[in-house]
Amino acid sequence: MTSVCAAASYVNPTTSLATQTANNTSAANGFSKQTNGNAGAGNVSKVSVHSLLYSGATAKVYAHLMVWFGGSNHMNVGYSSNDAAQVHKQITDMISRGIDGVIIDWYGPNNGEDDATKLVMAEAENHPGFSFAVAIDKGAIKWNSCSGCSPQEALIKQLQYIEQTYFPSPAYMKQQGRPVVTNFDIDLSYTIDWTAVSAALSTQPVLLFQNNSGFTHVLSDGSYSWVMPTNTDYGMAYLKSFYDAGMPFTNEQTVGAAYKGFNDSLASWGLGRIMGQQCGQTGLRTFSEINSLYNSGKQLSGLQLVTWNDYEEGTEIESGISNCVTLSASVSGNSMQWKVTGNESTIDHYVVYISSNGRDLMSLGDVNAGVHSANLCSYSVPNGSYTLYVQAIGKPSMSNQMSGAVKFTSSCGGTASSNPTVSLGTNPSSMTIQSGGSGNVTVTATPQSGAFNNAIALTCSGLPQGLTCSFSPASITPGASAVSSALTVAAGKVVAEDRSNRGHALLATWFFSFGLLGVTLIGKIQRKRIVTVVGGCILAAMIVGATSCGGSGSSATSNTVVKPGSAASYTVTVNGNTSSVQLAATITVTVQ
Repeated sequence: MTSVCAAASYVNPTTSLATQTANNTSAANGFSKQTNGNAGAGNVSKVSVHSLLYSGATAKVYAHLMVWFGGSNHMNVGYSSNDAAQVHKQITDMISRGIDGVIIDWYGPNNGEDDATKLVMAEAENHPGFSFAVAIDKGAIKWNSCSGCSPQEALIKQLQYIEQTYFPSPAYMKQQGRPVVTNFDIDLSYTIDWTAVSAALSTQPVLLFQNNSGFTHVLSDGSYSWVMPTNTDYGMAYLKSFYDAGMPFTNEQTVGAAYKGFNDSLASWGLGRIMGQQCGQTGLRTFSEINSLYNSGKQLSGLQLVTWNDYEEGTEIESGISNCVTLSASVSGNSMQWKVTGNESTIDHYVVYISSNGRDLMSLGDVNAGVHSANLCSYSVPNGSYTLYVQAIGKPSMSNQMSGAVKFTSSCGGTASSNPTVSLGTNPSSMTIQSGGSGNVTVTATPQSGAFNNAIALTCSGLPQGLTCSFSPASITPGASAVSSALTVAAGKVVAEDRSNRGHALLATWFFSFGLLGVTLIGKIQRKRIVTVVGGCILAAMIVGATSCGGSGSSATSNTVVKPGSAASYTVTVNGNTSSVQLAATITVTVQ
């Protein structure tokens, strides 16, 4: 009886077997595995997609979203794109996987796809840091032109509608304050005078075109790549050619592509085009191609996941990516071992779970991929009878696999830690954001010895004026396993130096609360530079200018006056406050 009580008191469940094996995606619960390679709804990895990119990557990652489901003209996937609850599931699922926004395949105004796009806009506005943009499909001109309009006239009217309806949204994707618009195959289907199209708009958008030729397209601000299912090398030569083509265009956006494969055998328009998934290897190769060409000193502008939910062409990742992995576990003495079948390169890490009833689970901790055993006595498991599981956590968006139950009778003689500890970390530890833009970091609290059941309130300190931070959620409780929160850091818009008023405010500066001039020359934006101020008159003028400009210690976003072309880096502290311990981690934020 004593060992039974010890086992029950040691195990403090934070999850359950049902939860860890249930559908945790926005795919419909009843969605089943398809013959074109789409995985059935299941339990997939929520490891951030950013972890697949090179160290120090600043690229935003966007999912290409189809909003045409629910009608009779497309496959039944178990949900409607015009269901606000479904849109909420999709956006929150994307955010949980580290995705920064969506690019919507749009088919013109005043139809079902347009109504669904408005739902996406409304949902995106509820998630600071998450953005959306419109990609005008060639079908918008083919099937939704104004009566008697030429293709160009139709495109102009559609862009004017987008300008009025979507550009004003605070969640609309922008580059240096300009809204981003892409298109799909318009130039392949129609002859368009893009100069005339642009002239018809009040707002000049960032125009992204397609493939290698997109970089030299008239009015091009960059180009994006796609999946090429007819290539015999899984599209690798095409991707390399695209990235090479974009390298010389340093002032344009190069938006890469990552995809799991392609199979249009279930599409009504299918042409028998198939690119195998290779049990997740195709997707990993698309990231490897990026990582072989880019680094922290040569950044990729952005990345598009092709696609979030094109079930008909077999590119969707909403339901996850099958990695063909299975897992079996056993116990020998006080050691747990497991065997993996399949390619372990698709596994991010393992999690060992312990249970006193076989249903309610407590994590004993993470184990690195490549390690296939755990010394159970290292967790100070009291003597008693338990049930163990090990779960393989896939690489981003890949399937998680749970082993069968294993019975374990502990003879470790340990006791639960009376003083559990916890650590706080950030991933990545640095970010680069544009003035007026924002960036995301994952903040993770990990228990170090025993379950940590106190709520941790998250805040930021060390923020200069012009930067703000927010957490979602703002409070986390680890229990026996790591738990994360999404930190969004936003920068105020940069405004040019007012040269017409140099005598009144030579450079913008801020004061500490006790009135001392903090840093001269571009205020805190250039705080790492040492500025020599010659002459008492100049110094006095600067002080007067600073006094008249003002500047509070508030973290509210504000315009920041900087020298054109300058950049600044700040160390921001992430604080975790609990009733028993004070935690801290730092991130480096560079504002351009």
